Amino acid sequence: MKKVFKFSVVSIAVSFFAAHQASAANTWTEARSDAMGGTGVAAGSYGSGVLINPALLAKAKPDDGITVILPSIGAQISDKDNLRDKIDDVSDDINRYRSSLDDINLFDLFNPTSSGYKQVSSAAGDLASQLESLKGKTASGKAGGGIAVSIPNDTLSVAFVAKANARARVSSYIDQGDIDMLRAVEKTPATILGVDPDNLKSKGFGRAAIVSDYGVALARQFDISGVPVSVGITPKLQKTWLYNYTVSIYNFNSDDINSSRYRNDDTGFNVDAGLAADFGENWTVGLTGQNLFSRDIDTKEVDGVRDTYQISPVVTAGVAWHTSLVTLTADGDLTETKGFKSEENSQYVGVGAEVTPLSWLAVRAGYRADVKNNDSNVFTAGVGFAPFNTVHVDLMGLYGEDETWGAGAQLSVAF
Repeated sequence: MKKVFKFSVVSIAVSFFAAHQASAANTWTEARSDAMGGTGVAAGSYGSGVLINPALLAKAKPDDGITVILPSIGAQISDKDNLRDKIDDVSDDINRYRSSLDDINLFDLFNPTSSGYKQVSSAAGDLASQLESLKGKTASGKAGGGIAVSIPNDTLSVAFVAKANARARVSSYIDQGDIDMLRAVEKTPATILGVDPDNLKSKGFGRAAIVSDYGVALARQFDISGVPVSVGITPKLQKTWLYNYTVSIYNFNSDDINSSRYRNDDTGFNVDAGLAADFGENWTVGLTGQNLFSRDIDTKEVDGVRDTYQISPVVTAGVAWHTSLVTLTADGDLTETKGFKSEENSQYVGVGAEVTPLSWLAVRAGYRADVKNNDSNVFTAGVGFAPFNTVHVDLMGLYGEDETWGAGAQLSVAF
C-alpha cells in the first residue's frame, strides 16, 4: 500500500535511451534534417544518407572522404493534458488517502467531529477529484539516435549503420465505480469498511516500443539520359523490444516498467531503399522507403491486456532546391506511419530551409505537420558548425501545439 504512483514520459524515454544506447523521432534521427522540418529525403548529405535515404550515399563530392556520425540523438515529448503534473498530484493524494486509512481507528470512523473522520473524508474527496481529472488524458514521448560510417567510392559507396527509435505513451482507464466509491467515503467514511483499496479497478497503461536497426548500405549513381540517378539499399537486422505495463493505477511504479514481466522482444530482417535524381545544378528529387517488409509483433499479455506493434513501410518523397548559400526543401509521406494498434496512425509533411552565410556556419528552420491530426504540428530550428570543414556539430530544437517540445544534437567527423 506504500507504492508511489509517479510516471513521467520524460523519465521513461530517457531510461529507454540509456538502457539501449540508441533510440528516433521518426524512423530516423538526424539533427540537420530534423531542424528543417524533418525533411531530408532529397536534401540530406551523403554522410547522413544511410540514416534517411540510402541513395544519397552515392552523391559524395570528389573531395568528400569517410564520414563518421557518432552519434546523432534526439527526443520529443508531447503532454497536452499536463499529465506529468496531474500524476504527481495523484501520487500525493493516493499517499494521503492511504495514510488517513492507516491512522484512523474504528471509533473515529463513526465520529464526524473527529480529526480522523475529517481526514479520511477530505482525502477520499481529493482523490476522487484527481481521478476525474485523469479521465481520457494521455502523454507521449519519442526518442532516437544512431551512428554511421559512410565510405564514398566511384563504383559502389558503402555505409555501416546502427540506429533505433523509441516511442512511449501513457494513458489511464478510470473506472467510474472507483470515483463513486470514493465519493461515498467522502460523504460517509465508515463506507470504507466494506472496500479493499487495493481492489479498485482503475488502471494505468504504459506502452513503449524500441526498434533497433543494424545494417550495411550500398549505393551507386547511374546516368539515365543525362540525369544523374542514385540508387541505394540497406539490408538490416532489426530487433524490437515491446513494453506493456498494465497495472492498477494505485500501484503504478515507473521503476517496474523494465521488468521482464512486461517486456518481450523479437528479431527479424528488413530493408530500406531509396532513389535520388539531380535535375540541373540546383534541383534534387528523392524517394525513400523505410522498413519495406511489414511485421506485426504482439506484446506480452498482462492483466488480460495485449497490444500489437506494427512495423510497416513508410514511403516518403522529397524535393530540394539548393545553392551554395540557400537550401529549400519539402518532404511528404506517401504512406501512414503506424505504431501500436491501440493508437491512431500519422502521416507527415514538412518544409525547411537552410542558410549558410559562412563556410563554417549554417542556420536552419522548418515546420512539420501530421495531416491525420493525430500528432502535434511543430516548428523546428537549428544551427550547424563546421570548423575546418572536418568536425561538424549540429543542434536542433522544436516546439509545437499540445505542449510539445524536443531537442537533438549530432557530431560528425570527416576524414
